[in-house]
Amino acid sequence: MRLKKGPPDFMLFICTLTLLGIGIVMVFSSSSVTANLVNDDAYYYLKKQLQWAGIGLVAMVLAMKFNYNKLKALALPLFAITVLCLIAVLTPLGVTVNGASRWLGVESMRFAPAEVAKLTIVLFLAKYMEVNYGRMKSFARGVLPILIIIAVTCGLILKQPDLGTSFSIAGTIFCMMIVAGARWTHLSLLTISGAGLIAGAIINEPYRFERFAAFLDPWKYPKDDGFQIIQSLYALGSGGIFGLGLGRSRQKFFYLPEQHTDFILAILGEELGFLGIAVVLFLFIFFAWRGYRIALNAPDTFGNLLASGLTTMVIFQAAINIGVVAGCLPVTGITLPFISYGGTSLIFTMIAVGLLLNISRYSTNN
Repeated sequence: MRLKKGPPDFMLFICTLTLLGIGIVMVFSSSSVTANLVNDDAYYYLKKQLQWAGIGLVAMVLAMKFNYNKLKALALPLFAITVLCLIAVLTPLGVTVNGASRWLGVESMRFAPAEVAKLTIVLFLAKYMEVNYGRMKSFARGVLPILIIIAVTCGLILKQPDLGTSFSIAGTIFCMMIVAGARWTHLSLLTISGAGLIAGAIINEPYRFERFAAFLDPWKYPKDDGFQIIQSLYALGSGGIFGLGLGRSRQKFFYLPEQHTDFILAILGEELGFLGIAVVLFLFIFFAWRGYRIALNAPDTFGNLLASGLTTMVIFQAAINIGVVAGCLPVTGITLPFISYGGTSLIFTMIAVGLLLNISRYSTNN
């Protein structure tokens, strides 16, 4: 199919840069105290985040430049390589940090295959669902193969262990299946089955069960599993409407764990208040609007499914992180897209945005 190329979605581009800018500022503000103590350099995490942001911007521009339909030929090889990397993480090649084996590489240069999997599985299933679009109402011929793919991918990630990312991937694929026209009866059965599997994963792992119990009543476990969420709520409550001021967080002085990664939004709320949180929420809602608009105006089924999956991937992850920080969900270890510190997550999220901008260039509205 020969598609007419137009300009990319400028508003999505600006929204992404704004979120990225907020993230860079907040990574420095939230990490400077820890970085100064641990690395003897208050700018340590800022400099690394700037490097990753630079790589991510280049990757985003490259992903925006070519016809996204050329990715169809790469979908299966990229997904297969990702699965091999997920398997390698569980071998002696994997890097273990805080009891979790989620990385490959060495301390100075490592990446998380689970973050790569979020992107490659969306790409692979967008192609699969396009090819099998007429079969998506059939459980055996359309839905079952997808379930097998989910089981393999999420099962490997769950072994790391990483329930949050597994849930994020499964939720993204579920939304893609809705777009592809799967029957609601099948989707309802999948929802019930998925809820049962999540409950089983929580019950069968003592640390997950303890986290869930702490989520229900964190003040019952103030010195262990409830400590993090209590400190997060203290940070949000201390911020009030206008915040304490940029750089003036008290919780970053070794009260709130993971203050520059999973719980960076709590520091943002403490320093910039409800208004700062509201701006971030607005930007993610705006991102969702532009992303799903791109999906609706995509010129073909593959573009529609890919844009829907990529947008859901970002928004679903953001929703989980925000829910955890606000105490509405159990602690999962999911970072906030564009804003949390982290290389693999930021780079591959920027690539996802690049692909969205790519699809927008061939929009039927151009």
